[in-house]
Amino acid sequence: MKNCIIIGGGIIGLCTAYYLNKEGHQVTILDQSSMDFGASYVNAGYLSPSHIIPLAAPGVMKKGLKWMFNSSSPLYIKPRLNADFLRWTWAFNKSCSLENVNRGISAIKDIAILGRDLYAEIKEEEKFTFQLAQNGLLMISQTEKMLEEEAHVAEIARKEGLAVRDLSLKELQDIEPNVRLHAKGAVLYECDWHTTPQVFMEEMKTHLTAAGVVIHKNEKVQDITLEHEKIIAVQTTSTSYKADEFVLAAGSWSNILSKKLGLKLLLEAGKGYRINSERDLGISMPAILTEAKIAVTPMQGFTRFAGTMEIAGINHNINKVRVEAIARATRNYYPDIEISQQEKDDAACGLRPVSPDGIPYIGKSHLCKNLTIATGHAMMGWTMGTATGKLVSEIISNKKTSLNIDAYHPDRRF
Repeated sequence: MKNCIIIGGGIIGLCTAYYLNKEGHQVTILDQSSMDFGASYVNAGYLSPSHIIPLAAPGVMKKGLKWMFNSSSPLYIKPRLNADFLRWTWAFNKSCSLENVNRGISAIKDIAILGRDLYAEIKEEEKFTFQLAQNGLLMISQTEKMLEEEAHVAEIARKEGLAVRDLSLKELQDIEPNVRLHAKGAVLYECDWHTTPQVFMEEMKTHLTAAGVVIHKNEKVQDITLEHEKIIAVQTTSTSYKADEFVLAAGSWSNILSKKLGLKLLLEAGKGYRINSERDLGISMPAILTEAKIAVTPMQGFTRFAGTMEIAGINHNINKVRVEAIARATRNYYPDIEISQQEKDDAACGLRPVSPDGIPYIGKSHLCKNLTIATGHAMMGWTMGTATGKLVSEIISNKKTSLNIDAYHPDRRF
């Protein structure tokens, strides 16, 4: 048995704690927040093997530069004279290649499928009650051009063995009969599921506490003591913690902490927004509004509209322009649905840690023998959360990992 400290109490940290605890290790979670907000609570809840194309793909940087001057665009990169940001931007640009896409497809698909299936396994084994709907994900398009692009991605997914089919407008209306849609057609990924994130998070925290995992909220790590390529202790605002093994799962803050170890972990915070509506809107199927890059999810007692990727540093400021963009896109696709001012005023955001190539960092750096890194999942943190936790537990327990983890190596170059 090892004494393990996990820095970060989001979906990655909790799932890592879950699997380490099951292996019999002593586990402590340190999180700088109250652990009731952020990306793990405001995401779209998708478990999406369909999202096999990494964020860094051909043409994305060109679009990003074009959208840089439009603060309501789906991808907004705010220019900053910051060394870390400039290094990340250079690496992201280098990663926007067909080579990166081809390398990323299997790496993303494998961990996404494992993650999806592990949610079902946890729910059954622990008798959790969180929503786990297995009715697929619609990619709804308004133009023939976008419909063709989605059909191309769907064909790649089919070749990868994923269940997906193209839908005509009539077939789309048959699947979503209780709401009027402004669309040309859609692609249905039958392989995708969805959840209500905060319900899972609360159930998991309750379970971990009952199982003996120690959780320290509002405990910010300020310094790390390193000797002979091993972490000796971490210092927080109140005390010092020692352990045999450490896990860095601090999301967008992982880059800051990694510097204390001499690691050059390229990460940028990608802010996403969500609007909840507790009204009965008639939406029964989760969907992505493809031109607008907005996600729509029917959850337990409400419907969530989420999206945008705003790379503008670490902050939780609400950009009302981007909230309005979500509301406008919703009305554009669902012409009978008007998001109210109160719903927009209640919007929240979360920061997703984005690696330059869109593939997560999972594993040990050669610079530190007793640190396992688990971050950089971009928009796929929720999908990959359970699988990442299991992989980290296998690494620390010296077991053969469930997947080949070479593609996720934190020391990889861009």
